Amino acid sequence: MIINEYRIINNCTQEEYQVAQLYATAQSSKENTGGGEGVEVIKNEPYEKGEEKGQYTYKIFRLASRVPAIVKAIAPAGALDLYEEAWNAYPYLLKNGYMKEAFSIVYETLHVDGSRGEIENALNIKKEGKYMYIFVLSYLKKRNVIIIDIANDKIESKNYKEEEDPKLYHSEKTGRGPLTEPDWQKTVEPVMTCYKLVYIEFKWFGIQTKVESFLASTVQTLFTKFHRQLFCWTDKWYGMSIQDIRDLEEQTKNDLNAKRNEGDIPDN
Repeated sequence: MIINEYRIINNCTQEEYQVAQLYATAQSSKENTGGGEGVEVIKNEPYEKGEEKGQYTYKIFRLASRVPAIVKAIAPAGALDLYEEAWNAYPYLLKNGYMKEAFSIVYETLHVDGSRGEIENALNIKKEGKYMYIFVLSYLKKRNVIIIDIANDKIESKNYKEEEDPKLYHSEKTGRGPLTEPDWQKTVEPVMTCYKLVYIEFKWFGIQTKVESFLASTVQTLFTKFHRQLFCWTDKWYGMSIQDIRDLEEQTKNDLNAKRNEGDIPDN
């Protein structure tokens, strides 16, 4: 099992990020859908749990072409679909994804306004405790802290787009960017941090360590690419309301259903 805590510092406010991440999620879902694979939105609706209110989503990610060859070789038919449930009670978010019984990935997110990644235990990990069906662990000892720098972290050439480079992008609406200073995370205003605590477990004997490491690397790549896009799409989401986003999500759901069975599998 791998426990990673990712800290992503963003040049926006916490309130702006709520709209920005929903907009970017809708757009990136379309980017990664086609050729029989991609995202299927089953539910996207408000929920209430006692005093807690938020948005519940249930999605299926069809990912057969994106998993390691060794997994595809031994996986039964249909086992490579990832099922994701999410409870978004902003600024807190819980996502639970699983592939049948072999694999689970759970991540908790907290968005903190004014933070620059300095909070040591933002999601209040217990020093020892039980998480779902997993044995008692010392979570803080096992946790790896990874600070993602959207401007300076290296990305693969296949993921690079000039128009999605924070070191080149300037927002006409807000005046933000480009993020050219090496220590921009310490000085940029406005600022907020996404703290993402990710638990990854793959339970197939013999390949567990290899696959968990692959998944952790993939998660970091996805977070980096997503937040680079989020920043470079500032002029697209800035000024949108939550209702604008809900309308966009509904249209995106319809677009995904049509696009999933068209064209080629996206090369992302």
